[in-house]
Amino acid sequence: MTTTYTAGSLVTTRGRDWIVLPESEADMLVLRPLGGGEAQTTAVFPDLEAVEPAEFSPPSSDDIGDAVSAGLLRTALQIGFHSAAGPFRSLAGLNVEPRAYQLVPLLMALREDTVRLLIGDDVGIGKTVEAGLIAKELLTEGNAKRLSVLCSPALAEQWQQELRTKFNINAELVLPSTISRLNKTRVMGESLFEKYPHTVISTDFIKSDRHWRSFLDEAPDLVIVDEAHSCVTSDENTSVQAQKRYRLLEALSKDENRHMILLTATPHSGKETGFRNLVGLLRPHLAEIDLAGHKGREELAEYFVQRRREDIRRYLDQDNEFPADREFKQAEYSMTPSYKEFFDDVLEYARGRYHAASDSLGRRKTWWDVLGLLRAVVSSPAAAGQALSTRSAVSIADSESEADKLGEPIAHDYQDGAVGDTDQTPGAVAADEGDPEANRLIEAAVSLTGPDGDAKLARLIKDLKKLIKAGHKPIVFCHYVSTARYVYEHVKDALGKNTAVAEIDGVLSPQQRVGAIDKLADEVEENGVTPVLIATDCLSEGVNLQQLFDAVVHYDLAWNPTRLDQREGRVDRFGQKTDIVRVITMIGDNGMDGKILEVLINKHRQIRKTLGINVPVPDEQSATVGSAVAEWIVLRGEEPEQDTLFDFDSFSADWEAQALQEDALKKANDSDDAEWQSTREQEKSSRAIYAARRIHPDEVHAEVGAIRDSLGDAHDVSTFLHSSLGNLSNGSITLGSSGDFKVNASELPASLRDAMGVALGRDLGGSDDHVWFRSNPAVPRGEAAIVRTDPVVNAIGEYVLNTALDPALSLERRPARRAGAIRTGDVDTRTTLFLVRYRFNMTHPTRHGERRSSVAEDARLLAFRGAPSAPTWLNSDEVDKLLLAKPAANIDPAMRKRTVDRILQGLPDLDPAISELGDSLAGSIEDSYVKIRHSVDRKARSAGTRSAVGLSVTPQKPADVLGLYVYLPVSGGAK
Repeated sequence: MTTTYTAGSLVTTRGRDWIVLPESEADMLVLRPLGGGEAQTTAVFPDLEAVEPAEFSPPSSDDIGDAVSAGLLRTALQIGFHSAAGPFRSLAGLNVEPRAYQLVPLLMALREDTVRLLIGDDVGIGKTVEAGLIAKELLTEGNAKRLSVLCSPALAEQWQQELRTKFNINAELVLPSTISRLNKTRVMGESLFEKYPHTVISTDFIKSDRHWRSFLDEAPDLVIVDEAHSCVTSDENTSVQAQKRYRLLEALSKDENRHMILLTATPHSGKETGFRNLVGLLRPHLAEIDLAGHKGREELAEYFVQRRREDIRRYLDQDNEFPADREFKQAEYSMTPSYKEFFDDVLEYARGRYHAASDSLGRRKTWWDVLGLLRAVVSSPAAAGQALSTRSAVSIADSESEADKLGEPIAHDYQDGAVGDTDQTPGAVAADEGDPEANRLIEAAVSLTGPDGDAKLARLIKDLKKLIKAGHKPIVFCHYVSTARYVYEHVKDALGKNTAVAEIDGVLSPQQRVGAIDKLADEVEENGVTPVLIATDCLSEGVNLQQLFDAVVHYDLAWNPTRLDQREGRVDRFGQKTDIVRVITMIGDNGMDGKILEVLINKHRQIRKTLGINVPVPDEQSATVGSAVAEWIVLRGEEPEQDTLFDFDSFSADWEAQALQEDALKKANDSDDAEWQSTREQEKSSRAIYAARRIHPDEVHAEVGAIRDSLGDAHDVSTFLHSSLGNLSNGSITLGSSGDFKVNASELPASLRDAMGVALGRDLGGSDDHVWFRSNPAVPRGEAAIVRTDPVVNAIGEYVLNTALDPALSLERRPARRAGAIRTGDVDTRTTLFLVRYRFNMTHPTRHGERRSSVAEDARLLAFRGAPSAPTWLNSDEVDKLLLAKPAANIDPAMRKRTVDRILQGLPDLDPAISELGDSLAGSIEDSYVKIRHSVDRKARSAGTRSAVGLSVTPQKPADVLGLYVYLPVSGGAK
């Protein structure tokens, strides 16, 4: 007869004890080793091999350790938990330790039956982690079955890696380069998204007319949209690409049962229409609410969270590691005489082209060519030469509106957030036939290449050498591919052998970009050189570079200040170790850079410093100002044209050209001031509401406390690592600063050293091979973070736990034992401490009408005074103090054994109290589960339908007594 085992019960087979998992059937048991990880889960067929019920054996007086055994064993046990008995079902199984502030969006999400959430946190706060927490919890609970992340192709591999390494979610990449291979793996009648339930998809690939409808039919019930601001429409000038992205998201949002999480650091681009369209994707009525009124903002706050760094730099009792500030420096340079002559010749060529146009369409098309040519000349001689030798994309336009659509990327600097291939140098040649004057200018550009002819390049090399000498690791951002490659060729020769210089641009595929960064990191690690990266704006969004770099150089100015901030945000983010991120902005005497800096960039930086977040330039002001500056340069000293590109109705056509251009700049500047002032005031009034007011800090504090009780905190992990590694390495630990330390791995037991090497991705075989443990959780490759989720910490915890629980494995040193006895002045009567592991079978409803089961674990320390037959139980504060008790005198080994045996004999008397605590914990889990999923004002609406009756938490009995430690008074107390 086949024995039926409930989820969470213990069985023995194959020579060891296992936990029965919920996926088990009567004829097939799915088992996880007791104390083992998910990777060791296996299936056993009871009809084919012996499986017997098991009970965990109590500690033995033959295996007595020292005074620190209790704390070590408890923390090792917590590190090994894969499903903690708390309201968050997924946290114990993650490979990332969320910060307290990152739990706020999770709490907001879990109070919605269908999650619709816009996370607009500042750059570098960790929106990916916040979205991943929500996704993992929904998938673990069964309230979502499939996941798709929509992002730019440049970020797809990073998303895939984040999901896999931090959240144990294996997602397939759906990109133009992978779709053919994926389709070949499907069987007849099976859709791609049935075959691969979790996917990371290029938004621009799936939004196409060819794919969007089929995706809509098969799309999963959980969708995360990265850089969501690039997917909304704001007016008739919105790009076709943004319109198609919005069409896709709008269609996805119409399924009211689909979870949607939108991520963006710039939720409000300055256009209210765009913002309303964005929040309308969450709930249609939000697009119509009064955003200026308190009631409307309060309603939106249920679905929208936006925090600046100052809001969470210290949240609850956690300090969050962000750089204190950005230090800005202007690197001014004057063009060499030969470059100045070249610049003036280009201006004359541009003016001639503009005036030679025969009609308004010709002038409009020529204007865009001129604008692109001027930006190229200011960028580099390489970009100027390419612009002068490449046919203009605008030349094919048949109307002024078409010319504007083709030419707008030249001035708009990708305001919709989609960089794409716009780092290509714009062409400025109107026809295929050669232009003698253009050819002469191309030859002049070639003669200017290098630091002798190009003062901008010479100044860059000088500043890079200063940065490197001061210990900084810079990224240089260029506007065009041609400029980036030109700068790379000269910089790598100028900086010498102690640097590793790489170049990344939009011509490279996203995979090649990731590979180039990894290659650079390897070279830095292997050779100890300083990394220098030359890049275009293809790396300005979403990529995390804070581990390798700590300074940014803007070689070319962007006309959209948000783009500059996105560049700086690659290194100025959580985990950056330097206190100050250095930013150098290169400014030339070309007439354009200074005005753009004055009118747009300095103002943007001042607002950011005042508010702590970015306020995007509203209503195309960056493009307007940039174009006005260019127009001022081109027409300077000439009679004004009646039909210039920009219509300045308030100015008289009879004014002299200089007055026209100066007033045009002033108008753009004044308009900019007024609109930005309005935006600033709106930001101040709304910021407090959207900074997570719906979730009170006390609620987060309570859940953080529960998590720490169940899983331990950073202090527990640090104490555990110091004690266990100090024991295992014979004290071969070197202390660093801020709680950091390193251990000589060659002193560790071979099996542990091998496991740590696998976790680090490198061999630990050298005689002086050290491993650094850092208090900052954002660690570079080859180092470990002092958090329970770090793979190296996991390897140490598993080693300590396994060698303590299974003496047969104890072929080497063991830092933790299951029993102990000490004399201490911290107790006045005999006091006994227990380490108890509880296992719970949890079942709860899903929104799909199913019941989901899981096994959860919890470890508790219990202590009592006196004899087991008449115990006086200690409260939690007294238990915590007991762990700090110091040994004061030796105990004879025979007496120590008798003392432990006496308590072991009385264990049956303690079973009722241990069992009662298990029942109490089960009730607490039910209460927490309901509390965090329903806000106070929703309880009334959901009374009787969503309550504790939907969740069943059953403790498996008997609980496992893992450790027993007896504390005896120094004198005068019970023996």
